Amino acid sequence: MLQPSQNTSSQKFPSTPNAYTPVKTVSPPMEQATIGRSLVIKGEVSGTEPIYIDGHIEGSLHFPDSRVTIGRNGSVTANVDARELVIMGAVKGNVQCSDRLDIRSEGSLTGDVVTQRISVEDGAVMKGGVQVRAEHQKKPQSEAQSKATTQEQSKTMAAAAGAGTSMALVPTSEGAQKESH
Repeated sequence: MLQPSQNTSSQKFPSTPNAYTPVKTVSPPMEQATIGRSLVIKGEVSGTEPIYIDGHIEGSLHFPDSRVTIGRNGSVTANVDARELVIMGAVKGNVQCSDRLDIRSEGSLTGDVVTQRISVEDGAVMKGGVQVRAEHQKKPQSEAQSKATTQEQSKTMAAAAGAGTSMALVPTSEGAQKESH
């Protein structure tokens, strides 16, 4: 017959989990490329993993399936194509996001934007046109979808008016409306 060991106080972790010991799962750390403060890159930067930019980039950024974050010290003079873009620094160039654009309070953007979702915090600076698209807007819009888009653009304009910026709706060739500053 097996009996428990006399020295149970030194055994901190049981060899088999029981109902009282939660099993810890270890997930791999999220990989993210980083462009440091002192780096200057001129040309095309592209990739498939998330990237954090705290340096200076001139040219183009192409990360269609990833998140691009422009840090507080980051400066980008480029057209940006990303799934998600977070701006805490300065961006000059046109932006196309397949998911969302987030401009934080210390961030600034000069250029036109095409995205599904946009968030502009109080204190952020934005100069350029904004076009908010539905996920699959390449199909012809129904009248109900057109009204929903107009209402969404009105909310964006109201939010911008509260932040002290001005916008105007300008018809585009696609039949939708584009916001202009």
